Amino acid sequence: MLAGLRRALALSLALGSVILAGCSTQAPQPGFEQRPATVQDELVSLIPASTRDREGWATDITAAFAAQDLPATRDNLCATLAVIEQESTYDADPSVPNLSTIARDEIERRASALHIPGFLVDAGLNLESPTGETYNERLDHITTERQMSEIFEDFIGMAPLGRQLFGSLNPVHTGGPMQVSVDFAEAHADHYPYPIDGSIRHEVFTRRGGLYFGIAHLLGYPVHYDDMIYRFADFNAGWYASRNAAFQAAVTQLSGIPLALDGDLIIPGSRKAGQTELAVRTLKRQLEMDDGEIRDALEKENSLEFEQTELYEKVHALAARQEGQPIPYAHLPGIKLESPKITRNLTTAWFAKRVDERWQQCMQR
Repeated sequence: MLAGLRRALALSLALGSVILAGCSTQAPQPGFEQRPATVQDELVSLIPASTRDREGWATDITAAFAAQDLPATRDNLCATLAVIEQESTYDADPSVPNLSTIARDEIERRASALHIPGFLVDAGLNLESPTGETYNERLDHITTERQMSEIFEDFIGMAPLGRQLFGSLNPVHTGGPMQVSVDFAEAHADHYPYPIDGSIRHEVFTRRGGLYFGIAHLLGYPVHYDDMIYRFADFNAGWYASRNAAFQAAVTQLSGIPLALDGDLIIPGSRKAGQTELAVRTLKRQLEMDDGEIRDALEKENSLEFEQTELYEKVHALAARQEGQPIPYAHLPGIKLESPKITRNLTTAWFAKRVDERWQQCMQR
């Protein structure tokens, strides 16, 4: 009887933690009002004094918050500034070491994969580009991702070899002062408030565009985190990655199957079951759910709606009952950062902790 009471208490605590977590939801809040001039003044006081054009940065950040109806709280302003400082140290188009080598390596890698002879690659790079320089000459002195993106854009558009190597896909995927994904920006451009200079890709490499889409990626989705560090992890790993990693940890606890806590619950663009989905299927009898119901729930991995699914609620309740106490809502994803720009062994957890340190410093200013 006592064991039954303990299980009932654990279950009620688990459900209570989910309900209480809902109180901390942060999302666009049209009812939150604050004078833009006040927000801008606060930002100027928070941005490091050594920053060039503090007023300009403050103006663009204030405009991004206003355009997206995001609450300009001290928490949110400092979160934005912490990411900017980590990603670019307040440089709208930051320099990247050895970028020329990185660009050439990417061209050679693609040529090798397609079995294109080196002499054809050399001939293509020695063609005159729209700027009057050859592509080789432009590659020799690039220092920023914007320049690199423009070279590839011209190369794809003007040279037959460029289209053969890259199709219509520019290999530069992130840019701007918050290093936001171009794909994310293009998918969230419906309410972009500025005139578009050529394309959304071009806007990402501007200060105003990079800040608008970076802030949208950081703060523009509702979630029940009680610590800002999980938003910083999601900024690096994708929306809801920290919540999903905690779900994976619960599945591992219940099934005994070790899972990579990466926040990916399904294989993107595939109906094939991944490791997390296969692990959940081993719990079908306890969950009283079939494969189709499990899949339908896991497909909501990138939304708050996942937390309202029968699967999520049952997994959390079972794990809490087994532990005798509520289980964590969020977990820092264990993802190794992979990029030609990265020369050290870094992870999403490292990124989140580093940004969180900057956020706390900002909060204490």
